[in-house]
Amino acid sequence: MRLTGVEFDGRVWIAVTGGAGLVLLAEVDEFYSDIDRFLAQARSAHDDRPVLTSGVQRPPVPATAKVLCAGLNYRAHAAESSQAVPAYPDIFGRWASTLVSAGTAVPVPAGEDGLDWEGELAVVIGKTLYQATPEQVQESILGYTCFNDLSARTHQLNAGQWTIGKNADKSGPIGPALVTADEVGDPYQLRIRTLVDGVVMQDAMTTQMLFNIGQLGAYASECLTLHPGDVIATGTPEGIGVTRKPPVLLQPGQVVDVEIDRIGTLTTPIAASPATQTVMAAPAYGR
Repeated sequence: MRLTGVEFDGRVWIAVTGGAGLVLLAEVDEFYSDIDRFLAQARSAHDDRPVLTSGVQRPPVPATAKVLCAGLNYRAHAAESSQAVPAYPDIFGRWASTLVSAGTAVPVPAGEDGLDWEGELAVVIGKTLYQATPEQVQESILGYTCFNDLSARTHQLNAGQWTIGKNADKSGPIGPALVTADEVGDPYQLRIRTLVDGVVMQDAMTTQMLFNIGQLGAYASECLTLHPGDVIATGTPEGIGVTRKPPVLLQPGQVVDVEIDRIGTLTTPIAASPATQTVMAAPAYGR
C-alpha cells in the first residue's frame, strides 16, 4: 500500500494512492492515533471514502513527529568524511518543520556556497516503543520512504554541534510515498541512488548499513519514547559533495533525485536563498 500526505479542505490528510486517485483515510493526527483501523479500512472494499484526482502533497507524518537521523551509518561514507566508524549509533535530530514533500523547492541558506545531498532510506514508526528490542522496532515499522538530508555544510562544520546545518528551512524532503512494510519486503536489499541533474552521485545497497533499523530504533528508545509517526532516517552512503575534490554543492536551478527500489523517486529542485528571491524566484511548493 502506498500512502501519502495531502492537503484537503485546509487540513493535512493521509491518503492511499491508487488508480482512481487519492483515497482519503483520515486527518494525519487521527490516522496515527489508530493506524491499524485505518489500514484495515483502506484494504476493505468500501467505496464511500472521499477520492481526490489530485492534491497538494504534504509530508505523511504528524507535525509533532520526531525525526531521528543516523550519521556515519555506512562505512564508506565514514571513510570519505575522514571519520571513525562509530561504536554506537550516531543519531542527531531534525525538526519536523524542516520536512517537505516531493517537488518542494529548497532554498540555499544565506552564507552557504550550496547545499549537499544525502540520499537515505527513512522509516516511519507505527507503534509506541520504549526500551524496545531491535526485533520489536523492526516489527513496529509502518512503512518506508525516500529522504534527502540536505545539509548546509558551512554551518554544520563551523562547530561541533550539527543542529543548525542539519535544520535549514525546508531541507528535509521526504516522499514521494510512504510504502507499507508488507509491500517493500526486505529493507536491506534495496538499491539507493542520488542523482544531480541526472548524473549519479551516490549508488549503494542498504545492506551496507553499519547499524540496521532495529538497532537504531532500539538504541534511541533506551532514552526516549518513539511514537507512531516518528521518522528514522537510516544514514547516507558514500558520494556526498563536500568531500569531492574540488567540492561539489547544489546550486539554484539544479534538481536532485533520490531513487530507492520499490519506493520511487524523490525529486527536489534547488532555489536561491530568500534574500535573493528577486533574482531567481522559487515556486510556491510545500509548506
